Amino acid sequence: MLLDGKNAVIYGGGGTIGGAVARAFAREGAKLFLAGRTAEPLEAVAADIRAAGGEAEVAVVDALDERAVDEHAAAVGRIDISFNLISLGDVQGTPLIEMEVEDFMAPVATAVRSTFLTARAAGRAMVRQGSGVILIFGGSGEPLRDYSIGGLQVAFEALEAMRRQFASELGRHGVRVVTLRTSGVIDSIPEGYDGREALVGWLEGMTLLGRGALLEDVGNVAAFVASDKARTMTAATANISCGALID
Repeated sequence: MLLDGKNAVIYGGGGTIGGAVARAFAREGAKLFLAGRTAEPLEAVAADIRAAGGEAEVAVVDALDERAVDEHAAAVGRIDISFNLISLGDVQGTPLIEMEVEDFMAPVATAVRSTFLTARAAGRAMVRQGSGVILIFGGSGEPLRDYSIGGLQVAFEALEAMRRQFASELGRHGVRVVTLRTSGVIDSIPEGYDGREALVGWLEGMTLLGRGALLEDVGNVAAFVASDKARTMTAATANISCGALID
């Protein structure tokens, strides 16, 4: 198994993408430490993992709370993998010139603060160990001509700058930092979402493969990148956009 014996902390582990990554990590042998603000969805993912024979612990942690993040990291002890997948509270569909400043800034502030706090906590543990992987979840980083995405792309660009800096500072300690980039995860869009069919068609129409990334794809790529099979990858991005993003 790719992650046998690894401790993986996932913030937002009860969410759609966080849960998919957690299950993939567990299938590859990792012990999961699921953190989030609400216990019930975390417990649901943990129950799935345990039912499949894996190990998972749950903790209520606000990834925006410096003290809570640091205390949780200290309680976990050894951290081999850290992945922040909390919801960013972004508002989409409103043109920038019509958007309230609070709505624009929400994903930027949430992404930057929570990623900094979680990566810092993990990085401190990983430096002591001399190894570890910090994963960051991003997007295209490119402006969208036909869709109003608010401050989300600005947030992704800020995370890329942070990823480059963390990778540059932590590399000499054996710590890798990699971004997973998507252009949208098809089955993360709720079935009851208004306009879902049109949105899925638009997302798939941007790809070279004629299909979009699925939750399973995100989990599988994350597990590989977090594993020793990808030990040469750092200060890099893993493109799982089915060709919507051309590097």
